[in-house]
Amino acid sequence: MSRKLVVYLVFFVVLFGGFYLVVRKWLAYGTNSDQRALIASSIISEVQPFAFTNQDGQPFTSQDVKGKVYVAEYFFTTCPGICPKMNSNMKQVYEAFKDEPDFRILSYTCQPEVDSVPLLKKYADSLGVNKNWVFLTGRKDSLYRMARVSYKIDDPNNNVAAIEDDFLHTQNWALVNREGKVVGIYDGLKKAEVRDLIDRIRTMLK
Repeated sequence: MSRKLVVYLVFFVVLFGGFYLVVRKWLAYGTNSDQRALIASSIISEVQPFAFTNQDGQPFTSQDVKGKVYVAEYFFTTCPGICPKMNSNMKQVYEAFKDEPDFRILSYTCQPEVDSVPLLKKYADSLGVNKNWVFLTGRKDSLYRMARVSYKIDDPNNNVAAIEDDFLHTQNWALVNREGKVVGIYDGLKKAEVRDLIDRIRTMLK
């Protein structure tokens, strides 16, 4: 075998090996929600001004999170499915940052017709959380618009003609930076994404 042929063979082996490693790394990241975590530093959307009511019956607006890092989610207090697991995972986020003055968790109800202020208060008390975790209610159309337009955690095409027939149920969380921009979408049911979220928040708060 000539020396020139050996050089060519070595070159192609190295090239193929490098290509294999790149493809393997890409596949390891997965698709869909896993890839969303990879673009956590990108600007996904800008949160529009909002005004709702918290679990203490007090007004809560976008001004209350101005300059803060926060996570937004949607749930309902009587949910028998994904919500208990999702908020168990959210409790880990809360525990990591419950003493951080520049951090908040905003949990919006999917069922404002059921989740009254007293019911949200009871739910918050059952979790034993402080002011860093806020539970919000308001007009259903406004709540759903926030999820689909501001936070981008549900498809805007899911809107139905009659708001009373509409229903939003998503495990996705939005991470919002100090400038009010959504910079990441995370699956609240996946432990790995919750860990990635905590790491990202820690970096953003430094």
